Amino acid sequence: MSRVTKRLTGLTAALAIGLTSLSIAAVPSHAEEGQQQAPQYAPTMLILDASGSMQRPDPAGTMMDAAKNAVRTFVGSAPAESKVGLTVYGTSTGNAESDKPAGCRDVQVLHQPDTLDKAALTSAVDGIKPSGWTPMGTALRQAAATLPKSGPRSIVLVSDGDDTCSPPDPCEVARELKQQGLDLVMHAIGFAVDAKARAQLTCMAQATGGTYTDAADGPTLERTLPRVSAAALRNYKAAGAPITGTAGYDTAPVATAGQYLDTIGQKEKRYWAVDVPAGATTYFSGTLSFPRLPNISSTDDINTLQMRVYGADGKDCNVFESEMTTKSSDGGALTVAKAFDGATKERKDGSSFDKCKGGGRYYFALTWDHVSNGVPERLPIELLVGIEPAATDPGPVAVRPETTFTEPTGARTTATGGGSFNVASTLTGSGSYADTLRPGEFVFYRVRLNWGQGLAYRVHYGENGNRGLSGISNIRTTLYSPIREEIDEDFAAYTGTDNMLPSNKPALATVPIRYNNRKADDLDIRRQAVAGWYYIAVKVGSTFEEGGTNPVPIRLDLTVSGAQEDGPKYSTSATDGVFGENTTPAGGGKSTGGRTPEAASVASATDSKSSTLIVVAIVGAVGVGVLGVVGGWFFARRRRG
Repeated sequence: MSRVTKRLTGLTAALAIGLTSLSIAAVPSHAEEGQQQAPQYAPTMLILDASGSMQRPDPAGTMMDAAKNAVRTFVGSAPAESKVGLTVYGTSTGNAESDKPAGCRDVQVLHQPDTLDKAALTSAVDGIKPSGWTPMGTALRQAAATLPKSGPRSIVLVSDGDDTCSPPDPCEVARELKQQGLDLVMHAIGFAVDAKARAQLTCMAQATGGTYTDAADGPTLERTLPRVSAAALRNYKAAGAPITGTAGYDTAPVATAGQYLDTIGQKEKRYWAVDVPAGATTYFSGTLSFPRLPNISSTDDINTLQMRVYGADGKDCNVFESEMTTKSSDGGALTVAKAFDGATKERKDGSSFDKCKGGGRYYFALTWDHVSNGVPERLPIELLVGIEPAATDPGPVAVRPETTFTEPTGARTTATGGGSFNVASTLTGSGSYADTLRPGEFVFYRVRLNWGQGLAYRVHYGENGNRGLSGISNIRTTLYSPIREEIDEDFAAYTGTDNMLPSNKPALATVPIRYNNRKADDLDIRRQAVAGWYYIAVKVGSTFEEGGTNPVPIRLDLTVSGAQEDGPKYSTSATDGVFGENTTPAGGGKSTGGRTPEAASVASATDSKSSTLIVVAIVGAVGVGVLGVVGGWFFARRRRG
C-alpha cells in the first residue's frame, strides 16, 4: 500500500494521530497584535551551590571556579529573549555546626528571572564566594516563588552534595510544588556527587518531570550546564511582524518575503494574498499549535485545518487541502500546506480557468474547522512568505535510490533539540547525537543538505525505568523538508524499555536532493526538491496515566552522504534573500524581513544556487509545522500523535 493510500485510509478510519510539542504562551491581546512579538522562552532560575565544599580542588582551580565557568558559558549563549535568574545558597556563613541555624536560611536571589542581562548575571556569578551550608529544599521553594505564577517555568540546580539542612526535605518540596499544579520543571546536575546525593537530586528532578545529569568534574560541568539550561528554555512564543488576515479575499493583506504573526479564531476563515510573478511557484502553509489541557476526552480532542487557493477576482482554483490532528491537548500542532504552481501555467484568454493561471495576485485561505474542547477562542499563527522563480536549467535528472544508513562510529555528541523549527539544534554531519526528553516534549534538529546530498537517520529511545500504565506513551519521529513539509515518519508505543524508530526499516532517509525530484511519481520524493535545512523531529508523548515523569534518553544516529552538485539555474534572482532577510530598513543595517533572528540565520545560510527559494509558511505559537505539497485535488493525511 502506498503512503498516500495509507494516509487516506488512516483519515477515513479516523485514526489520525496528534503531535506533541511544548506549551504555547497566551494569545496576544488586540493591543499586542499591533506590535511585533519576540520569541518567549520558559523563565528559568539557576540555583548554584556555594557551600563550603565547593572550595574543593578541580582542574579549573576549585569546583566553584568550574561552576562559574559553566554559568558564564550558558549565559553567553542564551537567547537574548530568554528570562534567566540566579539563586545561590551558602555564601553568607561558615560551615561550622555553630553556623548551621543561619546557614540553613542562607539563600539569596542574586538576579530575578527577567529578560536576559548577560552583564548583570556574569557580574553576579563572579562575586560568589562559597563558604556555608546546603539548604537545597529552602532554595528550591524560594526559587519557585520568584518565577511567574503561571505558564511554563524551569529551575536548573547544580549541587556537589546532598541537602545538609533538612527539613524541609528537598524531594518533598519538589513533590509539593508539582502537587500545587505548577507547570514547573526542575533539572538537577550532580557535580562530583556520591550515591546519596545522586539519589536525592534524582528524586527532586523526577518529582517535577525533569532530568538528572552527572558531571564528574569541571570540564564535564562546563559542557553539561549549558545543555541542560538550554533544554529548560525550550518553550517559546512565535515571532514576526504583525499582519491581520481578513474575512474576504478582496481586503486580504499582501504578504511579501518575511515572517509575520497573526491569529485565527474557531471556525474562522482567514485570507492572505501573495503577488506571484509569471512562471514562479508559491509555497504556503499554515500551522496551528495548541496548549496543553487536562482531562480532555480523546473523542473531543480533534482539530482540523483547511486551505483553499483563489485566483483573480476570488476565483476558486479548486485547490483544497485538509489536515487533522488528534491529542491536541497534549500540546499538539497542526499544519496544512500547498506548493501552488498556477503561475507556472500558460494563460489562455477567454477561459474562466485563466484566473488561476499565470502571474498575478493569489489568495490563500485557512479555516480552523473542527475544534477540540477547551481550547482558546483564538490562537496565534506565524507566517513566512516567499516565491521560487522558474528554472532555466533544472540541473541533473532525479534519482530514486535513498541514502544508505551507515552505523556511526566515534564519540557521541550532545545535541539539545529546540522547541521549534526556528531554534532547531544543528547536527553538523554524520555521527551519533544524544539528548534527553521528558514526557510531552517534541523537539527539532536540523541538517544541512546541499544539492546532490542526502541523509538517513534513526532514533533510539533508551530505558527510563518507568513501568506499567504510567510508563506508556507514544513516540514519533518525523523528517521534514526545508519548507517544513513532512517527508516521512514513524511512530510506536514506548513502555519504558529500549525502542527504535523506524521499526520496520533501517532508517528514515531522503534521496539525493535535486530540483527535478519535484517531477517524481512518488509524492514524498517531490518534497525533496530543495537544497537547504532538513528537519528531524523527535517526540516522547505524555504518559498514558499520570505519574510517569521520568525523562527518556535519546540517541539520534545520522548519515549524511553524496557529492555536492551545482543545482538549478533560475530565470531571475531574489536579491532580497530567501525570506526577505537581505532587505535593508530605512535605519540601515540588515533586516530579518519580520522574522526571528534564528529563522533569518537559517535562511541566510542557504547557498546562492537555492537562494531564490522563498517559502510561505504559517507556523503556530511553538513554530511547529508540517507541509503537504499536492496538485489541485483533495488530500488529507494521517496526523502525528
